[in-house]
Amino acid sequence: MKLSDSVRSIKGVGEKAEKCLNKLNIYQVGDLLEHYPRGYDEWKPLQPIASLREGEVAAVEGSLLSRPQMRARGRLKVLTIMLQDQSGNIPVTWFNMPFLRNQLKMGMHYIMRGKVTRKNGRLVLEQPKIHTKQEFFRLVGKLSPIYPLTAGITNRAVTKAVEQALSDAEELLEYLPSDVRKRQGLIEYKKALRQIHFPANKEEMVQGRKRLVFDELFLYQLALAYIKKNGRVKSEHVLIEKEDGEAFLHSLPFSLTGAQEKVYREIMSDMTSGYVMNRLVQGDVGSGKTILAVLSLYQVVLNGGQGAFMVPTEVLASQHFLSLTALLEPYHVRIGLLTGSLTAKQKREAKNKIEDGEWEIVIGTHAMIQDDVRFKNLALVITDEQHRFGVKQRETLFQKGNEPHVLAMSATPIPRTLALILYGDMDLSVVDERPANRLPIKNCVVNTDYRPNAYRFMQKQIEEGHQIYIICPMVDASEDSELENVTIYTEELSEIFPPEVTIEALHGKMRPREKEDIMNRFSEGQIQILVSTTVIEVGIDVPNATVMMIENAERFGLAQLHQLRGRVGRGASQAYCIFMTGKESKDSKERLGVLAGSNDGFYIANEDLKMRGQGDLFGIRQSGDELFALADIFDDADILRQAGEEAKKITEDEITLLYKKNQRLKDRVERYLGRVTL
Repeated sequence: MKLSDSVRSIKGVGEKAEKCLNKLNIYQVGDLLEHYPRGYDEWKPLQPIASLREGEVAAVEGSLLSRPQMRARGRLKVLTIMLQDQSGNIPVTWFNMPFLRNQLKMGMHYIMRGKVTRKNGRLVLEQPKIHTKQEFFRLVGKLSPIYPLTAGITNRAVTKAVEQALSDAEELLEYLPSDVRKRQGLIEYKKALRQIHFPANKEEMVQGRKRLVFDELFLYQLALAYIKKNGRVKSEHVLIEKEDGEAFLHSLPFSLTGAQEKVYREIMSDMTSGYVMNRLVQGDVGSGKTILAVLSLYQVVLNGGQGAFMVPTEVLASQHFLSLTALLEPYHVRIGLLTGSLTAKQKREAKNKIEDGEWEIVIGTHAMIQDDVRFKNLALVITDEQHRFGVKQRETLFQKGNEPHVLAMSATPIPRTLALILYGDMDLSVVDERPANRLPIKNCVVNTDYRPNAYRFMQKQIEEGHQIYIICPMVDASEDSELENVTIYTEELSEIFPPEVTIEALHGKMRPREKEDIMNRFSEGQIQILVSTTVIEVGIDVPNATVMMIENAERFGLAQLHQLRGRVGRGASQAYCIFMTGKESKDSKERLGVLAGSNDGFYIANEDLKMRGQGDLFGIRQSGDELFALADIFDDADILRQAGEEAKKITEDEITLLYKKNQRLKDRVERYLGRVTL
């Protein structure tokens, strides 16, 4: 098999499996091999029941202390037993598995493995799998990969497909220059793939991961070199700063912060310089980057040009459309919205208005980069949460104009030392000051005993007309963990809160339309509590949401927790964030204490960088939407620096020569350019 072959060429992958893999952006054999595990299930030996700790996945052996009991909880059927061994006993629960009631017998010994949680003040073994002794002891000490999944395909099916692809693929040849590999102490590519997917132990996994992370970051740096090789480009859109733009600025019901004013001047200096602007505005959540986009777009319109504003989700596109229309319609600026959910007729009309120049500002999603979208005079391209868009997507939008200015915006707080490496092709601006009308979020770090108090506080906030986020991490070993965590939690909440409180679940396995519908209804105030995984990290702005509670907060990185927290505190009301921790170690207390004591994303990002260690590499990834497929700029900061140094050693002339000698490396860089998110 070749890496470019369809996944259907893999033995055991039929039409149904192919469609499911396509939903995960897996079309070719190479895509499957780069679909890395999001974590590993480490099979530890049997534990005495008395030694179990909240939050861990554990295996115990025991017999039934009482007969299985079945009860209904809303739409759930809950089966409960009491399991005992010589050290003690523990309640065991299963959801919607009534058939077990007749299979579990008094007097029999069972090995059960599942998640240890705390309910009503005592530990519970939740949704465990039952194993035979032979099966269990064969797995002890092993690391089993846990893959990102979608509805219709299991972890076992992906595992088998990867095993088959690794054994049959012909093109797993080395492509890194040998001197680079030697200097960095990296294993061979084929060996690294084997060790990332099926490591014999933790050391093998770390070794394989190090090689593949270096590859991602090294190829990233070569991709940057490709992008900026032409240097500064003369602009066809030399703006003149118009007085009407200044008048609009002074008419706003608020004053710009010092940081906003400074960055706006940098943007205007770029667009009036005679050269194409290529600037990244990095600003903390709630720092007011959007108004900088509005001011820049208005200046472009006043100069006779069009502006395109591309965002990652339809909900966010609609929100930006409404807010920009409210601000600019009094100034007779014509604004349009182009998203994938429009009807065919609406899309045709929208495209005509863009091509005729009737719409001066176009706000949209990926729909804007379709081949048949043509602008009359595109002068400024803005991408919001720019790391969500691939190089080719950004370049496609850029090419719809004649050398338009480019302004990228990101709310991901990254320490400046790393940002200069990551965004080496762009000029960097930082908005590091919050608007005066934003109240700082009040934070608390609590253990699970506080949960009843948290629920009472949420109910009070709902009665005052506000809304709530609850975030569940993906922590179970089960291949359906994301679905189970969120849906089961939602069912449990429906038993706790009054029936008039609307509670909905949101998770990554939903279809895009389902996600958009739920986020829209939450945005419109029809849902009071949204139970979600990290899919809400970006792409929804609900000023009325005042409380966020994050379950198992110790499982997230600080930077991601700060990003999640940024979904509240976006309105005039006081906002609160509750970090619920199930593991009260000294380390987790110290890390979460940083968040409790500060709302400054850049300070938190630097502290996160200091506190990260190799131990984090073994944790389960919380999101499939990071900057890279495998690398983490915090965990892998040292590798990022080394990859940057290696890439800098290769001059432009040497790159050309290197590609002639090493076609495989050239192919990798070109393939990477099409996939990486910069």
